[in-house]
Order: sequence, then C-alpha cells, then structure tokens
Amino acid sequence: MATIRMESAEKQARFGYMLPIISASTLGTVIEWYDFFFYSFLAVTVFPVVFFPSLDPSAGIIASFTTNFVGFAARPLGAAFFGWFGDRTGRKSTLVTTLLLIGISTMLMGILPGYATFGIAAPILLAALRFMQGVGVGGEWGGSVLLTLEYGDDRHRGFWTSWPQTGVPIGLALAALSVLLFRNLYPGVAFQSVGWRMPFLLSATMLLVGLYIRLRILETPPFVRLKAEKQESKNPLLETLRCNWREILLSILLRSGEQAPFYIFTTFVLSYGVAVLKLDPTLFYIGITLTAIVSIISMPTFSALSDRIGRKRWYLCGTIIMAIFALPYFLLLNTGDPLLIILALLISLGFCHAWLYGPQAALIAERFGTRIRYTGASLGYQLASITAGGPAPIVATYLLANSIHILPGVSATVLIALYLAGMSFVSMFAVLFLKEYAGSAPAQDMQGTGQSQ
Repeated sequence: MATIRMESAEKQARFGYMLPIISASTLGTVIEWYDFFFYSFLAVTVFPVVFFPSLDPSAGIIASFTTNFVGFAARPLGAAFFGWFGDRTGRKSTLVTTLLLIGISTMLMGILPGYATFGIAAPILLAALRFMQGVGVGGEWGGSVLLTLEYGDDRHRGFWTSWPQTGVPIGLALAALSVLLFRNLYPGVAFQSVGWRMPFLLSATMLLVGLYIRLRILETPPFVRLKAEKQESKNPLLETLRCNWREILLSILLRSGEQAPFYIFTTFVLSYGVAVLKLDPTLFYIGITLTAIVSIISMPTFSALSDRIGRKRWYLCGTIIMAIFALPYFLLLNTGDPLLIILALLISLGFCHAWLYGPQAALIAERFGTRIRYTGASLGYQLASITAGGPAPIVATYLLANSIHILPGVSATVLIALYLAGMSFVSMFAVLFLKEYAGSAPAQDMQGTGQSQ
C-alpha cells in the first residue's frame, strides 16, 4: 500500500512539473489548428462564393480545396526551415516565431477583401496567406512535441507527447463552435460578407495568451546540454536527409492511414453532407464538436496504453480498425439520420483517428537523436500533408463526381472507402519496419555524425 501511495505521489509531482510544459505546447497547437480548420470549414461553404464566384459550385469547391492544399504543400517547407532553427538555436525561440507567423497570417485573412473588390488578386492573396500559415504550421508541430518529449520521462513518453496532439481536437472544436456562433450572429448573407471574418480576427486574443506562456518556458534540458557540449548540428537538414532518410520515409508512410481519413472525416464530409445528402451543415458542426470533446479524452488515454502495450503493436491494430470502419462510416452517413451521422463522426474521430493520432507524436519523434530531432520529426510528420492529408478531400471530391466513369456500378462512397482502406494498409506496412522505443530511451546521436542509433 505504501508503495502504491509513493507511486501516486510521484505521478502527481511529475504532472505538476509537466503542466506548464503541456500548457505551452498544447495551447500553441490549439491556435495553430483552430486557424487551420476554420479555413478548411470555410473552404466548403464561404470561400467558393467570396473568392471564386465565377465558377460553378462543384468547381468552386475544388478550387477552394486546391487553395487549401497550398497550406499543406507549405508545411514541409516550414518543417525544413524552422527545423533548421530549432536544431541550431533552440526549441523555445523557434516556437515563438512559428506562433507569430500563424497568428499574423490568420489575422490578415480576416481583413482580406473578396473577389468582388480585388478581382483575381483576392484568391491569389488568399493562397499566399494560406501558404504563410502552412509554413508556420510546418514548424509548429515538431517544436510542440519536442517540448513534452524532452522534458518528460521515457516510461510515459507516449502520454506526455499526446497532449500537443489534443490541440487538434480542441482547435477543431473551437473552429466548429466559431462557425456556429457567428452564423447565428450574422445570419444569411451577413455571414458571407462579415461574419466569417470575426473568428480570424479574434484569434489574436489566443495568440497573445500563447506568446505569454511560451516566453515563460525555459529551453529543454537535452538541447541545453547539447549547446553546452557544442554538439549541435552544423546543417540539420543535410544531416537528417543523409543519416535518417529511412526514418523520414517510414514516418511519412505510417501517417497515410491517419492523415487521409482525418481530412475526409473533417473537411470532405461537410461538402458531402451539404451537396449530396442535402443536410444542414449545423449538424456536422455539432457532431464534430462532440467528437472533438471525446478525442480530448481518448487521445491521452490511448497514448498511455501505447506506453504499456508498445506503440508498434498499438498503431498496427489502429490501422486495421481504420480500414475496417471506412465503409461503415459512409453507410451510417448515407442513412441521413442525425443520430447515426453523429455516431459515425464519434467513431471515426473520437475512436479510430484518436487511436492512431495520440501515440503518433512519440512514434515519430522518438526515432531521431537530439541534434536533428526537430528537423527529422517535423519532416517525417509534415511531408505526409502532401502525400496524404492535402490530396484527400480533392481525391474524394473527384471520386464523388466521376465514379460512374471509374468503376460503373460501384458507388462513389465505396470507392472513397476503398481509398481510405488502401491508405490504412500503407501505414500498416510502414509500421512493420519500425523499431520499438516504448518504455526505453529515444534514439541517441552517434558522436560527431548525428546518426541515430
């Protein structure tokens, strides 16, 4: 009994020590994903009208999704650029910079005139701001995860690094709630002219809070030791690509079965629900908010289980579950029943996606040594935005419009489900080649080379 009490007291003390770190890392990702998801929601409902009014509705949505993809394409560039600074100058200063870049570009979106005022310059500037936002996002994730990983202990690495991951569902919920709130405050045409701008401008408040917290956090102990020993990498990008290309490639592939489904579940589902099922988008905003709340609980829980069971085994099971649920997801949606639609959203995001995404931070970051960890983890994570995340809504929209020509007699939803299952099997294949680090020290740098062992 005394041993149990001591372990409990130790855990409480550890959590108290980690709480400021968790807050600093998670709040940044909340702001990052709130801004990113709010744009994605508007890409379906508002931006085709405001920035692409000369196109027919389907083409307008595809054009809006394509502009959305610019943000995904920019993320690996941000990973390489800010990864270099994160491994050379430190995690803290880099994270402050990425937060500023995301916040400023988001606020500028809020005051950007539409096509009616600026003509063709409006969608071009929108794409440019989305690009800036994507660059910031590309550098944000790696630093947020590294804060918790490098301050945390090895036994609970999955649990600690899952907290920045919860910034995704929190940001998703805030974005969905913002849409609901301002659609009510600015009904009808007023939302398309003014209402959609308000959440972009109000994100400045969260930005200030995030900066205040991050400026108070000290540099991570492993990086401080690295600097003291003058062992930081001279060229983190080149060193990472030369010594850890295999880990980067496997990280990209293992994210396929999480990235593609996630953007189908959160972005494409809105256009599918409105255009095909003829449902009020409010139902999906409410459902996404509820599922985000569930994910905030399930992600740390699943990640803690991965610390005990092993992350490879846990992630492998998750890819199988995701592949199996792809078709039932659309079958539930196609009923048109509000309760079954919300159930589909709850299972897809709160269970299937959370199963993979929570432990994913540790699974990627722990296989890179300290001197190139920011660059390696960021590249491995963000390159999947080009191969899986960004294209997913575009692929699904294309399959929806052209299924009759691709496989006559096979419905579009079956084709999209097969696409999701295929991406899940890609992840399953990649996980088989990973080394297990759960419960042990992460990869270390080989003296003088930066190669992880």
